[in-house]
This record gives sequence, C-alpha cells and structure tokens, in this order.
Amino acid sequence: MKPVKVGICGLGTVGGGTFNVLTRNAKDIARRAGREIIIEQVATRHPNPNVDTGTVAVTDDVKNVYTNPEIDVVVELIGGYTIAKDVVLGAIENGKHVVTANKALIAVHGDEIFAAAEAKGVSVMYEAAVAGGIPVIKAVREGLAANRINWLAGIINGTGNFILTEMRDKGRDFADVLAEAQALGYAEADPTFDVEGIDAAHKLTILSSIAYGIPLQFERCYTEGISKVTPEDVEYADELGYRIKHLGVSRRTERGIDLRVHPTMIPVGRPIATVDGVLNAVMVNGDAVGDTLYVGAGAGAEPTASAVVADIVDIARGYDAPAHASVNHLAFDKIEDVQVLPIEEIETAYYLRLQVEDKAGVLASVATILSERGINIEALIQKEPKSEETKAQIILLTHKVMEKQMNDAITAIEALSSTVGSVTRIRVEHLN
Repeated sequence: MKPVKVGICGLGTVGGGTFNVLTRNAKDIARRAGREIIIEQVATRHPNPNVDTGTVAVTDDVKNVYTNPEIDVVVELIGGYTIAKDVVLGAIENGKHVVTANKALIAVHGDEIFAAAEAKGVSVMYEAAVAGGIPVIKAVREGLAANRINWLAGIINGTGNFILTEMRDKGRDFADVLAEAQALGYAEADPTFDVEGIDAAHKLTILSSIAYGIPLQFERCYTEGISKVTPEDVEYADELGYRIKHLGVSRRTERGIDLRVHPTMIPVGRPIATVDGVLNAVMVNGDAVGDTLYVGAGAGAEPTASAVVADIVDIARGYDAPAHASVNHLAFDKIEDVQVLPIEEIETAYYLRLQVEDKAGVLASVATILSERGINIEALIQKEPKSEETKAQIILLTHKVMEKQMNDAITAIEALSSTVGSVTRIRVEHLN
C-alpha cells in the first residue's frame, strides 16, 4: 500500500518530539495505520539538538514543505497566528491534509480553516491542540457521539494547576510559585497566556464547539486569571471542603451556552479536584453516559507528539476513502449559532471574602444586602482579628445566583463604611 509522506513545519519542543516518535515507533505506527508513514521533509530555522534528522530533507522555508508535491500531510507545529495560518491554508490550497497542535489558530481562525478544507476535500486534525496527550477531542467528537453533552469542565493549563497546587500544599504566594514555574520551564518568560487564562480559553472554545455543534467563538469566552488568588483563599477553601482550580467551564442551558475560564472552587469529593501539579483533566457529562473524566499530561514534547501522531495515523487509515467518510471537523454536520451567554447572565454559587471593621452589626448588614437580592448563604466563617489588629475576616459561601445579582450585592457591600477594601469573589461549581 502506498506510504503516506509527511512534512513537518517547526522542529521545536513538539516538532522534535513528533519527529522522534514517528521514527522510533515507525514499525508499530505502520502496523496501526495499515501503511508506512514517512517523514519526507522538515522546515525549521533552528536545529533541535535532541533530533537527528539524518537523511531527511531540511529547509528553512515552510513554503517548500506545503508546496512539495511529494508530501501528503503537512504537520504545523510552529504556533501563533501568522506563519502558522499561512502554512495551514497553503497546505489546504495545495490539496494536502493538515495536522496541527495550534489551539490559538484553531480557536480564532478555525471556522475559516475548516471551510477551506471542506471545499478542497481534505482533513484538518487538531487532537494535540487541547490537553496535549489526552485524547479528549476524539473522545468528545467520536466516543460520545451518541450523547447530548450537558456540560464540560477542564483543568486545561498545567502551569496554572502547578501554581495552585504549590500554593495549597506549601502555603506559598502566587508570585513565588510563578517564578519557580518559569525556572522549571512550565511557564514562559511572559506568562500571561497561562496565568490569565487565555491558553485555557482557546482550548475551552474548541471543546465547546465540538460538544454542542456551535461555531468557534473565542472572543465570547469570559476569561479571568489566578494572579489574585491568595494563600488565605486556598486555606479557607480547604476549611470549607473545596479546592481552588483554574477551570474552564462550559454548560448548555435553556438560555444559551456558558463559556468561561476563571478560578473555581470545587468540592474535594469530585475527582477533578484531586488532579494536581502540571497534569490536565477534563470532565464531560453526557445524557447517556453520565460523567466521564480524562486525565493525563497536557503538555511536553512526547505527550503532545502522541496526539499529533495519532492524527497522522487517522489520516493514513482513511487516506483512500472519499472525503465524506471522514468525521466532521467540529463533530456535527450542521453547526447551530447558539448564543454564548455574557458572564452577567451565568448562574453559579460564590465564595466571598471580605475584611471588615470589628464592630457590632457588620455581619447583619452584609446578610441584609444579600437577602434583599435573593442570595442565600450556605456557609459562613468569621475570623476574629488577631490581638494587634482591628479588622475581621468574613468568609461566605452562597447558593447559586445570577452573576449580575452578585455584582450588585458586591457593590453594595463594598460601599458599607465598615468594609475595608474590595470583596474577593471566587465562583463555586459542584459539577453535578
């Protein structure tokens, strides 16, 4: 059977891992694919010391790869929006299948890319774009095809999970752990994408589209980072029976789709709450199957390469099949433009922490503000001031309420003369 020839664009961490996995496991991969998979050409501007390209042709111009008539599949592992988009659209225009690990590109430009691919009768595969080595896209798009997906929630950025785990286990400050994450290579020199939730929002956008059959709408995803989470919040969450995770949450409701990334308190009894360190985890709830959980390495050279190569194998298996035989790019034959709810319209429970003057009537005033807005208190902790202080801490857990009601309540609480500073708010999800 005719071999499938691959061109790899980008030989960095993931590109190098993909090259090494394809060459090291070539025999087993060929047995699974039903045909040999050959690396025909590589485009890179910087040699990777961990990769021996041997006799494989190497170029510094990506155009040489996606216009090469010998190449059947172009693997884009450059990252970003500019050159990567040129590679993907150029490959499609030249009638080549595409495999990418580029979550930002798919989340922002995926609709355009998929339309171009369908017009040309080629596939764009992107398993590695979400949660690295965890095959969660295949699970949702194919394994759960019989289900109406109700909700999904994911720890889909290992850097943020590492930081929050260290804060909980060792009582460390955010800035201190972030510096260590950078030294260990878990976080970039500019960690904004990781700690402010942008990376997770890219991934959540993709997962939500294939879960509900809606367009990719990254610009509508609410995003909030973890830089304001304090060791106090982590300690109080533990006292209340919760863990704080930087969670991507998407839920189907009668009014539209939730799409949000933010620090989230999860009950310790939920399996995802125990996923620590740099691991990723995604929970998906379907009407037929119930809860499913996918856990594993969300980044790294070979875990991500595992997903890239799996996509190449899928293409190789169906290489001679007609285009209509492949799985739809976003899982559904017909995409429905369902409304993504603004954050003010979502419903969830809340953790509130406020510092107040230690005097009579303060707690009653706070309770009245909440009650007047239909917000019920589930749990309350009052921390008396230390001997040298005059300020007390009030920690509240509320029942579910619409965000705009909570916004109004927080504004009123902060306006009280007895409230010191701003109110800390962390959303609470029970995932049931």
